[in-house]
Amino acid sequence: MTDTAPQPIYLADYTPPNWLVEEVSLTFVLDPRATRVRSTIRFTPNPATTSRDFFLHGEQLKLIRAAIDGAGITPELVDGGLKAEVPGTAFTWESEVEISPQTNTALEGLYMSNGMYCTQCEAEGFRRITFYPDRPDVMAPFKVRIEGDLPVLLSNGNPTGSGDGWAEWHDPWPKPAYLFALVAGELIAREDSFTTMSGKEVDLKLWVRPGDEGKTAFGMEALKASMKWDEQVYGREYDLDIFQIVAVSDFNMGAMENKGLNIFNTSAVLASSKTSTDANFERIEAIIAHEYFHNWTGNRITCRDWFQLSLKEGLTVFRDQQFSGDMRSKAVCRINDVIALRGRQFREDNGPLAHQVQPDSFVEINNFYTATIYEKGAELIGMMKTLVGEEEYYKALDLYFTRHDGEAATIEDWVRVFEDSTGRDLTQFRRWYKQAGTPRLKVMEDFKDGTYTLHFEQETPPTPGQDKKQPQHIPIAVGLIGPNGDEVVPTRVLEMTETKQSFTFDGLGAKPTPSILRHFSAPVIVQRDSSPAERAFLLAHDTDPFNKWEAGRTLAKDVLIAMVTGEDAPLSNYLEALAVMLRDDSLDPAFRALALGLPGQDDLAQTLFDAGVTPDPQKIHRAGETLKQATAEHLHDLLPRLSAEMEVNAPFKPNAEQAGKRALGLELLKLTNRMDGGAAAQALYDKADNMTHRLGALGCLLDVEKGADALADFRSRFDGDALVMDKWFAMQVAHAAPEKAADVTATLTQDPAFNWKNPNRFRAVFGALAMNQAGFHHVSGKAYALTADWLIKLDPVNHQIAARMTTAFETWRRYDADRQDMITSALRRILATDGLSRDSQEMVRRMLGD
Repeated sequence: MTDTAPQPIYLADYTPPNWLVEEVSLTFVLDPRATRVRSTIRFTPNPATTSRDFFLHGEQLKLIRAAIDGAGITPELVDGGLKAEVPGTAFTWESEVEISPQTNTALEGLYMSNGMYCTQCEAEGFRRITFYPDRPDVMAPFKVRIEGDLPVLLSNGNPTGSGDGWAEWHDPWPKPAYLFALVAGELIAREDSFTTMSGKEVDLKLWVRPGDEGKTAFGMEALKASMKWDEQVYGREYDLDIFQIVAVSDFNMGAMENKGLNIFNTSAVLASSKTSTDANFERIEAIIAHEYFHNWTGNRITCRDWFQLSLKEGLTVFRDQQFSGDMRSKAVCRINDVIALRGRQFREDNGPLAHQVQPDSFVEINNFYTATIYEKGAELIGMMKTLVGEEEYYKALDLYFTRHDGEAATIEDWVRVFEDSTGRDLTQFRRWYKQAGTPRLKVMEDFKDGTYTLHFEQETPPTPGQDKKQPQHIPIAVGLIGPNGDEVVPTRVLEMTETKQSFTFDGLGAKPTPSILRHFSAPVIVQRDSSPAERAFLLAHDTDPFNKWEAGRTLAKDVLIAMVTGEDAPLSNYLEALAVMLRDDSLDPAFRALALGLPGQDDLAQTLFDAGVTPDPQKIHRAGETLKQATAEHLHDLLPRLSAEMEVNAPFKPNAEQAGKRALGLELLKLTNRMDGGAAAQALYDKADNMTHRLGALGCLLDVEKGADALADFRSRFDGDALVMDKWFAMQVAHAAPEKAADVTATLTQDPAFNWKNPNRFRAVFGALAMNQAGFHHVSGKAYALTADWLIKLDPVNHQIAARMTTAFETWRRYDADRQDMITSALRRILATDGLSRDSQEMVRRMLGD
């Protein structure tokens, strides 16, 4: 056990690097257990500092030799790197180190994945490759030579030469070490090209293992669409002669934006109709766009230090959300983005792991690749765009690219660009970056003599380390709808800057119904008393797609909360409104599919907790089952006709039109499943020609405990496909009854195919258990103990994944005393583990409040 908590790093302590790097030359002589890395680095004094102390980061490196300007030296090896006496002027550093990719199970730095060499250097993995100033504000061009007996040898930038057993690469654009990449292996490329807006021809290559070639077409088309979109919308052109993607099966993240050589988790790039669902296709399209967009928002302009992480990630998430909306349905994409935000980031903001978009401190930066940094960071970009307007937003972005190209910038630089470009004072808006927590927006109204007034009051609850909050600058998009359903006041953006503020609308003939927070214009929780009849009215008449969906979701939430607390549930309003919405053929099927879905169990638990009610996960689960059954019975006569209309009688395409029909068809199947005991689901499984239908039907069969034969069939079909087998594992846990979830999970961990060292497989099983809220929080406590056992086992092998998976426990303070005792016992058992990583220590201590 480690009694002393790891020491934090503070933003306030930032100092510029003493030395800058002019250029880097690396030579890799590959060997699974004894790779040699020779580095030649030209250092120059940084005129921004007076200190000339010299320190290079390094971890798990065997130093063979070191030299300065050709003269051998013996540097001082210290914790985390080395120190050396150096000249006061520019000099050349040389070193040779030995590393062992084969035994690098943490998947940081240079490691091996099934015989293939690959790297992951963000955030601080490069220090496991060679001694270097491994910080994002040290940027340099790289030359790389790779020597090895594998046929494909790749690195960043443009190829400059190759021969038998060697290849050389040059990246002329200065980059920080976290963007370095190397891949070597038996690989096959799908090749294509893209002509930029200036007429430059760019070679495109998507590298995969032999056998996966048939799953690359969609990824390549998504890449070309991303390149075209970034030119058309942001005016950003690609800047190298070649752009490459490599699919890797052992990868901690989804993908990585290394300059010119993006490394992807196979789950984020490989796709086919037989093995991938519509959700997989949509996710792949978004991730490929995200990593490509990083070329400008992350690579050409990077972050000065890791406290500025959202500078690149929040902006790039916002850009990939824009892209997805343009490629598919803006309304449906926005709703899905908000569902994800509420499910992950609101949960984070309302628990012990709450932190600012720009944190003041951290122990391990790996723990801050969070929904707050990414998704909430993206919402802040969206709010700035809303506040300044479309035209001014793109003017500001042009200034940002011009002013900071080639620099390591800060969030302050980003906001200042908007102020300089638009003339607006965004001092108060900066609080969004520095205050954690989700603001609550209380709303009241009155109407008199044709004047309608909305009264707003904002409050942000205390979060760890921040007890008192100042009022935020909140853009509230509002429309007003008249009694006949016509919009009497189109969308208007109200800017709230005070704790309490009122806004009036004059010249109205009758009291309107407000549509508040259209397009989800700010990441806040609206608290307003309204009747089920009003919500049904908005579901029928609101012209804003998000608020139309929100009205139905809130109706469902009212019913579920009433069922949990034993009150009278306004069931008829919800069911009638749902039927009207489903019959409306003018609505996108994907929208109707989302409207049929119920609020998540975690969302309901947080709502109850906010209202002062201790949530019972089993009661929440039962309420959901009761409402689904009532919905199925109410819509019983409507289901056959709608289901027939959602048949896709055409060859499979992963486009928005077909995907929307399949989504609604499967939501209808879930209801039919409750009435026919799985007969329709079995028929769909038997005839399915795509993974969306096959997996959806399998889930329905598991729900009625008739999935044994389908599970066996599924495995026989896909036993050799790791990504599809991840689905096979996850489905069984996700659809397990609450009382069986832990036992099902434990049984699956004994399956020979449960490769727990593979991040995708581990997440498939234990991620599904955490998402099965009633199962994870079952009164037996079995899931808590099982999860703790496996996190303790995983931590010494892959500390990043272990630390991230501890978030399954983050909401423990919501629940009753017995559950709290069981969860804190599990957390303290993890914390008591000898040799527990800094990553996991930090996460557990923050959750416990230590």
